[in-house]
Amino acid sequence: MRHRKRTAKLGRTGKHRNAMLANLVSSLIKHKRVATTLAKAKAARSVAEKMLTLGKAGTIHARRLAAARLRHHARTLHKSKAEREAWRQNDDVVRILFEDLAPGFKERNGGYTRIIKLGQRQGDAAQRAILEWVDFAGPAPEPAAAESGTKTAEAAK
Repeated sequence: MRHRKRTAKLGRTGKHRNAMLANLVSSLIKHKRVATTLAKAKAARSVAEKMLTLGKAGTIHARRLAAARLRHHARTLHKSKAEREAWRQNDDVVRILFEDLAPGFKERNGGYTRIIKLGQRQGDAAQRAILEWVDFAGPAPEPAAAESGTKTAEAAK
């Protein structure tokens, strides 16, 4: 019986699922927006919100918990100090989470992410979605009609 088992299995083993969700949330932290399937977005949403809650705590222990959950280890094999600083600025997801994202959500008590549904994927008809941070103001997502392959008036010109 599956009573009280809430985890979406996503057709993967536990280790594979945890690694995939860690990679998806790391990409969300780095790029502020990720396009994926609806099921993966719903599964990654809870992980992302828990990571941001740890980021709001801001303690060393919270940093270590976030690094462990995101499978993120500090890189020490850089050739120069400038290379290490560039990595830290652009690719260090724990630093981005704790220093860039979390301060912007200090007054918010939850609901840090949103899921925007897109059309179906052509190959297997999987429902696609965009997972993004609530305060992220990037380009608007393409409408579902354009995703399904129908031509718009501008594309016909």
